[in-house]
Amino acid sequence: MARTRLTSDEIASRLSAASGWRANGDASIERDFAFADHITALGFVVRVATVAETMDHHPSVAWTYNRVNLALSTHDAGGVTERDFQLAVRISALE
Repeated sequence: MARTRLTSDEIASRLSAASGWRANGDASIERDFAFADHITALGFVVRVATVAETMDHHPSVAWTYNRVNLALSTHDAGGVTERDFQLAVRISALE
């Protein structure tokens, strides 16, 4: 299946359905998460990894104590695709 890079306008229009996510130009979409403590944040990262593995689509993860930043981009398309938004919706459902 071809992965088509979305334009900045397409990304902006899809963000309205992806609560909490923001565009990093047209390179990625990102979201910050905050948790009560380190272990809760770790559990979230593990759940994200499980979902990402089932989609064979893996986010960039920055995890510091109780905070997690996720960035989604389809590397072989050189930017954001519909696939990133599909993963964003699944990640948001993990909260």
